[in-house]
Amino acid sequence: MPDELCEYITRAEPRIDLVVDQDLLPPMRFPGDHDGDPAFTRSPEQQARFEELVDSADVLYGIPDTNPADLTRTVRANPRLRWVHTMAAGGGGQVKAAGLTSAELDRVVFSTSAGAHAATLAEFALFGVLAGAKDLPKLQAHQARKEWAPRWAMRQLSEMTVLVVGLGSIGRATVAKLSALGAKVVGTSRRDVDVPGLSAVVHPDDLAAAAAEADAIVSTLPGTDATHQMISADVLAAVRPGTIFVSVGRGTVVDEQALVSALEDGRIGFAALDVFYTEPLPSDSPLWQLPNVVVAPHTAALNDAEDRLIAELFVENAGRLLDGRPLLNVVDTVEFY
Repeated sequence: MPDELCEYITRAEPRIDLVVDQDLLPPMRFPGDHDGDPAFTRSPEQQARFEELVDSADVLYGIPDTNPADLTRTVRANPRLRWVHTMAAGGGGQVKAAGLTSAELDRVVFSTSAGAHAATLAEFALFGVLAGAKDLPKLQAHQARKEWAPRWAMRQLSEMTVLVVGLGSIGRATVAKLSALGAKVVGTSRRDVDVPGLSAVVHPDDLAAAAAEADAIVSTLPGTDATHQMISADVLAAVRPGTIFVSVGRGTVVDEQALVSALEDGRIGFAALDVFYTEPLPSDSPLWQLPNVVVAPHTAALNDAEDRLIAELFVENAGRLLDGRPLLNVVDTVEFY
């Protein structure tokens, strides 16, 4: 945790007693590097000191060593723990992996950093839709051959219908950017929502029918049991040839084998993927070799402002906790998002 953010937190919310020992934390290699340098290790004495600190805190800024097993140990060793703020927007998955009991989930509130990554992920979604609309793979292929190809008509975003699957913070930011450029944007939600920029909201049960009407599909969903492979073979079978697909939520939302088939036969004309079913993406995945795919190594969320935005969210929630008000981004401990 950078020193300047420690100073910001204690200045913005002076009721916090912020305890940070930088010698016990792995150095960050880049913004948003909450795992830290993998070469970092603690001596037995340092590990004992680290556990003493996390076991005596009322609140944790991050999951210890970003490891669900360490979160389990800490919750059980620390009866005074009241709140854990996770660095990830999808921190619910880490909480689920900790395997805590119902009583432990009732005792400790967990919150996520959802929203801190929304703007940059929405920009990647916009990039993916535009790259497909403007035939990026075709341009790159002609350039590699030094070939001045005959001219062709490209798709125009303002003439396209884009289906945004999921209307959380990432989905809403994506809707705003796409609609601002004139696209007709349809969203999916299980609840009645009012999102500026949307022309319609459809229930996930009608996802295949909505996909059949879309020129591009953007998946922003978190990874939960309810969203597992929601972008299914049936959904991908319904799309029109040449549909653009962008994935910035969680890779488990997509039936990856079905996506590969759709890319190979042209139903999906182009895909920009930042998340995958298995990460790192295995070297034998066909996605590496397909010419109509852009592979990003789960990096689209990272930006120089991320750590500051998370700290600002933490300060807001700390004030809410101290004042007895509801916290933002509380993890649903049934579906874990």
